[in-house]
Amino acid sequence: MPTFTYSARTLAGEIQTGTIELPDREAVVGYLRRQRMIPVSVREKKEAIEITFGKPVKMRDLVHFTRQFATMINSGLPLVQCLDILATQTENKRFRKIIEQVKFDVESGNTLADSLRKHPKAFSDLFVNMVAAGEAGGILDTVLLRLATFLEKNAALIRKVKGAMVYPAVIVTVAVIAVSVLLVFVIPTFEQMFASVNLTLPLPTRVVIGLSNLMQAYWWALFGGAIALVWATRAYYRTDAGRLQLDRLLLKTPLLGDLLRKSAVARFTRTLGTLIASGVSILDGLEITAKTAGNRVIHDAVLRSRASIAGGQTISEPLRASGVFPPMVTQMINVGEQTGALDEMLQKIADFYEDEVDSAVGALLAAMEPVLIIFLGVIVGGMIVAMYLPIFDMINVVGE
Repeated sequence: MPTFTYSARTLAGEIQTGTIELPDREAVVGYLRRQRMIPVSVREKKEAIEITFGKPVKMRDLVHFTRQFATMINSGLPLVQCLDILATQTENKRFRKIIEQVKFDVESGNTLADSLRKHPKAFSDLFVNMVAAGEAGGILDTVLLRLATFLEKNAALIRKVKGAMVYPAVIVTVAVIAVSVLLVFVIPTFEQMFASVNLTLPLPTRVVIGLSNLMQAYWWALFGGAIALVWATRAYYRTDAGRLQLDRLLLKTPLLGDLLRKSAVARFTRTLGTLIASGVSILDGLEITAKTAGNRVIHDAVLRSRASIAGGQTISEPLRASGVFPPMVTQMINVGEQTGALDEMLQKIADFYEDEVDSAVGALLAAMEPVLIIFLGVIVGGMIVAMYLPIFDMINVVGE
């Protein structure tokens, strides 16, 4: 059933706005007249549905919006005026349209949280729930500032982890390109030269020439197979069992697993600590945190903690039993629960593990750099040596 927004004048002359779900515009007009109100405007809400689809709003725009929103609310500006100013000065046209729709919904009598909830591509469950808690507690400006800080720290953490993957990806890409060029353009030249002298080739040379012939004849199959493998892996990862198995495997990977574990712990503790400090209930906080964990193993451990606390138990015990979280983390969470300072303890853990992520990134790059360079040298250098072995044999024959 469609949703309509209306503006109507009461018998006392006051203008009232709101939203209602009815089959068509005529039904809305009839409803207003039965309530002894004179319809001023009635229109169907379609913009929110259209905006839901598409790419998410950039983190930079969201952080900028949140911090400016908090500053204006703290200065005493009315909510609608804040949204109007933010929409006017936002450069991102799509995000501006979303803010204008939020402003219209707030003017129609909806809460800010309910208005934001209609745009999940822009505002996550975490964002909406924190805003709802801020509205209920009368500390919306404080919550928005806390939310902006959280988003900045979370974005920085994600950049660090992605940055650690750039160097290995570049080296592997260079290796693939170099090997492909050698196999397709260089090796055939050597093969023709060796064929002209009718020389018995060493095994390494025959292997390289065989790979070159395979690459030239079936490059389309190799390329298609690589794409199919990537597609199959991604499809398997979308399943519950596949995601759990692959995420568990990633956490067990040397060096990389340590980095992913520390970043997941930092994100979990920062998210949950921010939600609890903003007034979100512990059960809702754990559910939201599980969705933002980024790893299925962490996700399941957090949900078990939620079930535990719903049954009157502690959060720390299921986390300890999962084997994912370091003992220091579960012990500090346990102390936070007992002292009633869980949010502060979680923030301290997050600060510590964000520093640990920096150290883990440095250690990963320091360890992978020589390994990748040696890998590239062995592959490319080995192919070149294999092609020069017959030449050395030819020189020896001529010398004799």
